[in-house]
Amino acid sequence: MSNKTRQIFVISVFPEIIENYIKFGVLKKSQDKSLLQINLINLRDFSKNNGNIDDKPYGGGAGMVLQAQPLIDATRFAKSKLGSHKCIYLSPKGKKIDQKLITDVALNEDLIVIAGRYEGVDQRFIDLEVDEEWSIGDYILSGGEVAACVVIDSVARMIPGVLGNEDSNQDDSFSNSLLEYPHYTRPEEVENLRVPNVLLSGNHEEIKKWRENQALNETKRKRGDLLKKKLS
Repeated sequence: MSNKTRQIFVISVFPEIIENYIKFGVLKKSQDKSLLQINLINLRDFSKNNGNIDDKPYGGGAGMVLQAQPLIDATRFAKSKLGSHKCIYLSPKGKKIDQKLITDVALNEDLIVIAGRYEGVDQRFIDLEVDEEWSIGDYILSGGEVAACVVIDSVARMIPGVLGNEDSNQDDSFSNSLLEYPHYTRPEEVENLRVPNVLLSGNHEEIKKWRENQALNETKRKRGDLLKKKLS
């Protein structure tokens, strides 16, 4: 994809949750630089029933389900504003996102992100409009807004030009299937714990080797599953 402004549309019952999150840090910078445009859509604006967007599930059961019609209309509105895009429904049933998935999307496609609520959404909406279902982990949230913030933040970091230092995201945990090495800053000693001498040496080749070894050791100790994936 060219260096055009990357776009993310988020469809939500409570867009104000996301609106507050995107006002700060990297997300604010990415928008100020016109590298990312985040468009928030209130699902209730697409209701044809006085703002109602949910109903009881067929077959009985607890809770309410988001109706297909407002979701379909809101999503098709977002699609009409985009060229190449991917429509994502955030769901605990989806594939778990990882750094590779995020990087691929950030470099290649605009996104439409559906933040669900209540017991879920009408399956017909998924069948008609959704390209992929994504999950941020094996646990349940009250709604998809927090998950949407996770997706937006992680995508923004991978858009070229967003971070002040272009190398910042290259050494992040998971960027090369390893956890990140430990960091230290001033002062040189805190409660008898000193900064490793190699980091004070000025020898950039030795520092690089140290960081590589530390990243490997951190991954072995904390996330051996990542090493197995890297070697498979």
